[in-house]
Amino acid sequence: MQGFNKYYPPDYDPDKHQSLNAYRGKHALGDRARKLDKGILITRFELPFNIWCGTCNNHIGMGVRYNAEKKKVGAYYSTPIYSFRCKCHLCDGWFEIQTDPKNTRYVVVSGARQKDEDWNPEENGGFAIHDTEGKAGPADPLAALEKTTEAQNHVTKVQIPRIEALQGVSDRYNNDPYALSSMVRKRFRAEKKIEAQKRADDDMLKDKYGLPEELKLIEDDAEVKHQARDEWAKARMKYEAERNSKRPRLSIPSSFGSRSRPTLDPVSSLRARILDNTRRSSTLASKRKPPDRRVLLK
Repeated sequence: MQGFNKYYPPDYDPDKHQSLNAYRGKHALGDRARKLDKGILITRFELPFNIWCGTCNNHIGMGVRYNAEKKKVGAYYSTPIYSFRCKCHLCDGWFEIQTDPKNTRYVVVSGARQKDEDWNPEENGGFAIHDTEGKAGPADPLAALEKTTEAQNHVTKVQIPRIEALQGVSDRYNNDPYALSSMVRKRFRAEKKIEAQKRADDDMLKDKYGLPEELKLIEDDAEVKHQARDEWAKARMKYEAERNSKRPRLSIPSSFGSRSRPTLDPVSSLRARILDNTRRSSTLASKRKPPDRRVLLK
């Protein structure tokens, strides 16, 4: 079992030495950093292509690994250019390979030559690939201007509004979370109060008319009010029609009377009947014989 504990000598002072590597006078990378003061780091490098050594003229295949001296020798814009200096394993010669960020490849600088492995279809029994489109003709300034105008219109009408919309969405979602939460909770409380008031009104209406509790009442909106008003108007018209159809029956002459009476409206007919009944009652009261006084005295 591998041990993971570290031995700290008695004279080790963490404030003075900071680490065990500083105490022993060694670098964390060990022997790979022996030339670090010169800007050189020993790293493992693998040949990216086939080469011939310039000293012994031996072939070295792609994929052979060396302990190369890695060093920064320049930069292409913000991309650093590194140099890898390797010693041939077949002789004492050295060769150097650098990175080429511009063309995204490796380049042999000195000490060797790269094997040219570009494939030519004509040399291998194939057919050469020709440019079917041909060379472009002279540039048309009007076409270039039209293309530039279309690009500007596309930027103005499509890209800028979309960027502004995305910026608005980003600002809306990245605002103060406390303010957004307060706004949401305020709207939720208002909706909750409205729902509670509506529930109380529905319960009062159910209790008033004896409706079942599980009955769900529809929401009172403009469309429902208009529909209810139309239904009420239709029912009232139907009731008035039935009432008018029954009114002529009150003016039909009675079969018991000797003479026909003139046709009256319901109010006048009712008034006449009341007066007639009053007259008959008074007549009967006057014809009734008064009781004997002597009988009452006995």
